[in-house]
This record gives sequence, C-alpha cells and structure tokens, in this order.
Amino acid sequence: MAKNILIAGATGLIGQELVAQLQAKGHQVSILTRKPTPKAGIKVFLWNVDEQQIDKDALTGVDTVINLAGEGIADQPWNRQRKQQIIDSRVKSTELLFKAIKETNTPIESYISASGVGYYGNRGDEILDEESAAGDDFMAHCCIEWEKAADQGIALGIRVVKLRTGIVLSERGGALPTLEKPIKNFVGAALGTGKQWMPWIHMDDLVNIYINAVEDTLMFDAYNATAPSPVTNATFTKALAKALHRPVWPINVPKFILKLILGEMSILPLISNNTSAQKILNTGFQFRYLTLENALTAIYEQKK
Repeated sequence: MAKNILIAGATGLIGQELVAQLQAKGHQVSILTRKPTPKAGIKVFLWNVDEQQIDKDALTGVDTVINLAGEGIADQPWNRQRKQQIIDSRVKSTELLFKAIKETNTPIESYISASGVGYYGNRGDEILDEESAAGDDFMAHCCIEWEKAADQGIALGIRVVKLRTGIVLSERGGALPTLEKPIKNFVGAALGTGKQWMPWIHMDDLVNIYINAVEDTLMFDAYNATAPSPVTNATFTKALAKALHRPVWPINVPKFILKLILGEMSILPLISNNTSAQKILNTGFQFRYLTLENALTAIYEQKK
C-alpha cells in the first residue's frame, strides 16, 4: 500500500537516493528543507530547526515521517560548541517534528529515524547487537539523545524505527572520497592498530532498509543498518587499495599522528564497532552486497 511520506534531511546523500527509490515504488513523497528547493513531483515545505519553525501544512495527509536531519559529524573540527550543534541538530529537529504532529493532531503511523553505530562507543571485538549497552563517549551520548528524542513518538501511538547506520559506501560521495584520498595519493595505510572493526553498508542496501522500515509494519525500535560482514580497518584499507589498484604501506598511522591532524575527531576512525546484522536479517531483508569486495567492485565499476 502506497504511503504518504514526509522526509526531513532529504537533500543529503542518503535522502536524495531514498526519495528517488520511494517514488519509484509508488509512494508519495514530500520534503522539509531550510531553503526553497523546487523538485519535480515533490512538495517542498520550509522549516527552521534553530528557530523551531515549521510549515505545518507539510503534515497534511502524511502517514509516515522519515527524519535524516543532522549536522555532518566530520564536517568541521570538534569543540564544545560544534559538538552541541551536532546533538541539537538531531534532537531539536525531532522535537520540532513531534511538536507539529501533536499540534496538528496528524495521525502519523510510522516515524523512522536515522541513528548511528556510534551508539555503542568503542567496544573492541565485542559483537554488538541492538540489545548491547550504549557507550559513554561523545558519539554514544549523541546517539542516545537522538534515539531518546525519536522515542517520544511511542507515547503518541506511533511505530518508531531507529536505524543505527555504519559507514555508507556510495559512488556519489559520503565517506568514500575521504577514505580514498590517501590511498589514491599512494600513502594508504591502516590507522591506529588497524584492528578496529568498521561496520559498513552499501548505499543501495541502506536505502532498501529504509524502504523496508516504511513498508514492514512489524519493524519496531532499533536495528543495526550495517552489512553482515564488518571488517577491520586494516582489511578495509587493503580492500579499498585493491579496488583502486594502489599499494598499502606496511606501517600503520599511529594514533598520536591522527590526534595531531584531527584533534578530538581522531576517535572516529579508531572506534571499533563489531556490529551484528542478525536482527534486520530476521525480518527477511536480503542484502544485495554481503561482502566489502563485492560492494567496492560494484561502486568502482559504476564510476568507470
């Protein structure tokens, strides 16, 4: 059954692809954006999260809300102000949506929220499923507050789904250009110990998980939106170098060098999340890309 879906954060990398695929499946899609952005076949509504303003007409006829909104984690160096912006952009956008839903009495059936595997913090080799405890670092705190805000929908009788996403691989951008750069410049090397687990997912699979979350009313609560085969940083680096036909240096980049370059953000490439995809597999979801090698091959063949 076709849904009437409102998407916040639809102009980002994931959002653009999701909008296109939802439309292709016959769903009606409208979007919330900060600036007027005409899009063919899509109703565009304005909102301002900082000022807690939203065009409430955006909710007319809507039964499903997808919230992808949030400041880029690695777009700017971290300081106290920037870290608060990262949290506020996620929590306050969620609060604004639920405020509008309550004030308009819109009968929303489903609320689907982005989240991140950063929820678990740095956990070494521990296998992490959705029942694993949260971490205690900044990224974990951000995800905890993000998911707590999304869970406000439960009290309103709304089905809430939270997708804890790993590193999204896409030929159109995202993390891959950053990961490619040193390798393309012949200075590719594993980071830190190289033993930290990197949960990854191909963009096509992530978009399909979002579509499943829209269409499968039995999905509820948190899911790890990551491929079933996470790899270590060393393995990821070697696989990416092979796809790019470049060598890898035998000496790892020490943690202190990353700290000098990235500051506090150096924790991002050093966090270890050995996530399990069993819960999403139990819904019957079938991944198109089960191995990193297949995902990278598909991406770089498409780039040719």
